[in-house]
Amino acid sequence: MLFCKSAGMMKPLNTLSLAALVFAATLSAAAPDFAREVRPILSDACFHCHGPDPSTRMMGLRLDLREAAFTPRKTGAPIVAGNAKDSLVYQRIAHENPARRMPPASSHKTLTVKQIATIKAWIDAGAPWKEHWAFVAPAKPKPPATANVTWPRNAIDRFILSALAKQGLTPAPPADRRTLARRLSFDITGLPPAPQDVEAFVKDLSPGAYEALIEKFMASPQWGEHRARYWLDAARYGDTHGLHIDNFREMWPYRDWVIGAFNRNQPFNQFTIEQLAGDLLPSPTMDQLIATGFQRCNVTTNEGGVIPEEVAAMYAKDRADTTGAVFLGLTVGCA
Repeated sequence: MLFCKSAGMMKPLNTLSLAALVFAATLSAAAPDFAREVRPILSDACFHCHGPDPSTRMMGLRLDLREAAFTPRKTGAPIVAGNAKDSLVYQRIAHENPARRMPPASSHKTLTVKQIATIKAWIDAGAPWKEHWAFVAPAKPKPPATANVTWPRNAIDRFILSALAKQGLTPAPPADRRTLARRLSFDITGLPPAPQDVEAFVKDLSPGAYEALIEKFMASPQWGEHRARYWLDAARYGDTHGLHIDNFREMWPYRDWVIGAFNRNQPFNQFTIEQLAGDLLPSPTMDQLIATGFQRCNVTTNEGGVIPEEVAAMYAKDRADTTGAVFLGLTVGCA
């Protein structure tokens, strides 16, 4: 999206803007969600020329920052909260003249009528600018009041009961003890329970029987195996190279280390340190060296004709991508 210095306060009422008005009228009275509906449009169509990269930025305008997007310029403010018609952004994306409409045709990022309507509805609703939910500190909500005060055993139950009531539903009856034993076993170990464990639980009516069964399952080796599956997926673990002939490689010591870490309830900070830099610790143990197998889980190749420098760069990128996704919850491949 490009804002020309000569752009004036244009207020065209053309076919494109009329169509946007029709679409906007069909949108919810609430403002479109910025992070989910508006920002993706701006990111795809506008940020290349009006975003964080100074090498491609046009007219010194940034639409990825709230302050910059709302600050008035010589020709007006890019976004005027509550007034799309006076917002340069809306004027340019809905302009009747294709030569002045943004994004330019050369970008091949033509906005749809619905996208234009979304931008208009968002601006007219006050242009609420919300950060992505992942970067907003969670607020502790107050548990809702419920008519049934006997069913909830804790605060979470009150949220569940309130949501059920809104749907005209009531809680399911308590599960029988055999069902409880099976649920615990599958949740904790990923396996069905042994018949003798089920029978023992059915017969044990003591107050702590349920908690005791949890402890029994969590003390089994299968607890670590079951939980490690999810971590190993994130770490892109594989017993083969994953490319070309895809032959076997010796990665199982790292797998066993992860399983052991869960079974011995290793603190997560130490779990993280040893995988990222176990070999850099003072006098590292063999287990700490094995933990750095996290760095070697990437797809590798044994092809004879590869360019070593190219493959090394691919490996480094893979490690950076995975480390960001696993430990930060962010994709950093384009950073």
